[in-house]
Amino acid sequence: MSDGDDASVVADFYARWAALYDRIATAPGIGRWRRITAGRAAAAGETVIEMGCGTGANLPFLREHVGPTGRVVGIDIAGPLIDRARRRAGEYDNVSVVRADATTMPVRAADAVLATFVCGLFEDPAAVVDRWCDLVGPGGRVALLDATASEDPRGRPLNPLFNSFVAAGSPSGGLRDVLYAPVGGTEGALSRRVDASRAALAARTVDRRHETFGLGFVGLLSGTVQRESKNSGPL
Repeated sequence: MSDGDDASVVADFYARWAALYDRIATAPGIGRWRRITAGRAAAAGETVIEMGCGTGANLPFLREHVGPTGRVVGIDIAGPLIDRARRRAGEYDNVSVVRADATTMPVRAADAVLATFVCGLFEDPAAVVDRWCDLVGPGGRVALLDATASEDPRGRPLNPLFNSFVAAGSPSGGLRDVLYAPVGGTEGALSRRVDASRAALAARTVDRRHETFGLGFVGLLSGTVQRESKNSGPL
């Protein structure tokens, strides 16, 4: 799920914490966000690719929307996560999971791309989102669900806690990063990368929707790749 030399670090980190990652990914309440996100990306009879599918928490929701005539493909680079995703997908004959890098994509065509909590891992998220838009082509859809520091007045007081959570969940982070995070401000690498990915998607799409969940800590941006040249419209 990473872009560049850090791919193996990301894979090893999530492999070690696969069980905990799965519990968080399927925690009560998060399923609602995932169901809404799946609905923004998938439609009946289509082929949908989930980039960085993790343990497959989104796969059942995507299968609901594509139906028996569509196809869902999950992609991730962490073996233990893939194993859990394959078990989740096992009851469906039109859902498959592939171990691969979401930045290079072992697929040639799709109707839609979904990525949840992934863009913050890429060194150059804008370039990756551009590739996803090229993959689905004009009329295809891309949906990005990501977490950042909150600008909602209700969530802003919790930003220091969020920063510590992000530091603890970073493949390259350590104890010092976790301890420093609450006083280190809210504009870290995660927020910058997520902002870059959203700007790239906004530049390539029309009919966009921007929605927030969880006191503003989680944002969903979705849109349809436009048929004309790139247009840097607002979010």
